[in-house]
Amino acid sequence: MTGISFLEGHRTWVLTGESSTYALRLGEDDVPAHVYWGPALPAAGVVELTAKTLPWWDGFNDPNEGLDELATDGGTRYWTPALQVRFADGTRALEWRYEDHEITAGHLRVHFTDRHYPLRITLHYRLRGDVLERWTELTADTDVEVVRADSATWALPVSEDYRLSHVTGRWAAETQLHRESVPHGETTFASRRGITSHHANPWVMVDDGTATERHGEVYGVALAWSGSWRLTTTRSSTGRLTVSGGFGQDGVVHRVGPRRPLTTPVSAGLYTDGGFGAASRAWHAYVRAHVLPHPEELRPVLYNSWEATGFDVTEAGQRALAERAAALGVELFVMDDGWFGARTGDHAGLGDWHVNRERFPEGLKPLVGAVHALGMKFGIWVEPEMVNPDSDLYRAHPDWVQHHPHRRRSELRRQLVLNFARPDVQEWAYDWLDRLVGEHGVDFLKWDMNRPFSEAGWPGEADQDRLWVEHTHAVYALLDRLRGDHPDLRIESCSGGGGRIDLGVLARSDQVWTSDNTDALDRLRIQHGYGQLYPAGAMSAWVTDNPNFVTARSVPLRFRFHVAMAGVLGLGGDIVHWPDEDLALARDLIARYRDIRPVVQHGTLYRLRPPIDDGVVAFQYVLGDRSVVFAYRQAAHFNAPERPLRLDGLDPAARYAEPEPGRTHSGAVLLAHGLPLGLPPGDFASVVVRLDRIKI
Repeated sequence: MTGISFLEGHRTWVLTGESSTYALRLGEDDVPAHVYWGPALPAAGVVELTAKTLPWWDGFNDPNEGLDELATDGGTRYWTPALQVRFADGTRALEWRYEDHEITAGHLRVHFTDRHYPLRITLHYRLRGDVLERWTELTADTDVEVVRADSATWALPVSEDYRLSHVTGRWAAETQLHRESVPHGETTFASRRGITSHHANPWVMVDDGTATERHGEVYGVALAWSGSWRLTTTRSSTGRLTVSGGFGQDGVVHRVGPRRPLTTPVSAGLYTDGGFGAASRAWHAYVRAHVLPHPEELRPVLYNSWEATGFDVTEAGQRALAERAAALGVELFVMDDGWFGARTGDHAGLGDWHVNRERFPEGLKPLVGAVHALGMKFGIWVEPEMVNPDSDLYRAHPDWVQHHPHRRRSELRRQLVLNFARPDVQEWAYDWLDRLVGEHGVDFLKWDMNRPFSEAGWPGEADQDRLWVEHTHAVYALLDRLRGDHPDLRIESCSGGGGRIDLGVLARSDQVWTSDNTDALDRLRIQHGYGQLYPAGAMSAWVTDNPNFVTARSVPLRFRFHVAMAGVLGLGGDIVHWPDEDLALARDLIARYRDIRPVVQHGTLYRLRPPIDDGVVAFQYVLGDRSVVFAYRQAAHFNAPERPLRLDGLDPAARYAEPEPGRTHSGAVLLAHGLPLGLPPGDFASVVVRLDRIKI
């Protein structure tokens, strides 16, 4: 039975998910201690694990170290601290005193105070199926410096070995999956950039080194935060491993005091015994059910004008693109950069969010009306958090950017970062965004952020460090306010590609721009890493022109489409100049995508052959009686014979129809033997196979 219970005689809380159990207890000194995380256990089984604190067996190794529910420094605790505080008199150690707890609607709150100082700590736990959300809340009657405030410490069962799965990358090469043994000591994955970053993503998965796609125990931890963050794994010589994570970075201090509480972002944890595939499917289900704002919707096929026009934006040019897009079956037309201010390049105009009347003599309404008349929704690109020094906004408000006195203001992409922690900047941003959306009937915002923080100062503010957290909170609040005032508005998160993808921004976005790299071959690996945690229904993927502007590689149009059709399909090429045969193929494939879209965007994912080499890559989505198989041969070597592809997620007792070429298959055969793919010969060959369960 799922839920939360308190075993009063053992001072233990048991949180039971759909197929897993988590438990914590109060130690003899009121320190909250981890008890268990893993396969479902009855309460009696948990009681067996609630042994008393173990005695020291030498003067250097605490046998209980690493088992604190929220690791703190102080006393003889030397584990990686999740919570570090410094009181006004210089005291740093925290001593717990349990006060009480509440259990309401799947939400556990455990309240503590410090034994001497007026600091209150509440540990939060919320069950979401088999995902457990944890976060921490701090309040104080006098000022307290919080040097580190992680959301949670996750203690894993002792294992013979530990293997870590995570993603790394850079611009145009995001979410590259790595699996490697966990080093002893502390290993930190982080962003100090003020954004999630292209270089790492705030999640890890841990197994014992034997898990596969289908089998084995996997533990996952993910952080719902879009600013600077860190996740630290700590592996001791005794074999214990923890994962601690939260917002912030070294050198940035949070201050808690009267009317200044601190609430950390959610750290979500998941256990599964079904391997990496089951872990991903559980994360996807969690994001759809509890994170995304409109998970029941189908994301439209979009067209974006950037690669066709760059900054050379005119009303006539946008109308021509919109007419061609509508004829192909596109449902959402998005005009990108270059429509405002003196924005004829990346050197000027950013921050001056008024329509360029030389390019749009009557404003945006005629274009928006024309797009709506073509049966499409209208979207527009914005970058609210940035400003060019060559802009009217910067000349009027140079103090609005993040900066330090007596220090240069470093430019990246010829722009600076506005300080969204300032209330006047927040109101300015809301005012023009509200008018842009409301006065023009805008249906969709592509919200971009094309550089990280630098010189993140706030002259005149007594607590400048709060900028690092409050900038992100202000962006969240602005997105929430816009969505509340314009309930039909949909938003895509972008940060120079995939620099802002995380559970925090997904709670306020309908989709994310995965990478500026639209090269179909590279996208197979980018999308593979993305899909470890995040669902295809939020993954924006475009078909663009040859050669690709990032890699200079040329790939057949069908292959480009088939790769992009594995997520939220978009087009970004200069379609006005596409030859007739490409337009005809695009029209057919968009229609095909719209048919299979519910399965792709809402179905469960099965990875059948990952992109570990340059051979065949394949995966499958299943939704109810329908299944869609995607298969890609990247490169053909030595005339190797094609192998049938074993599928997953089907009913072995059923038969499945393949409408094209009109044949049927036994579910048992597809699972045990496989599906003949019939890939065309040569490199860059691909197929998309639709299978429908035959109703008898």
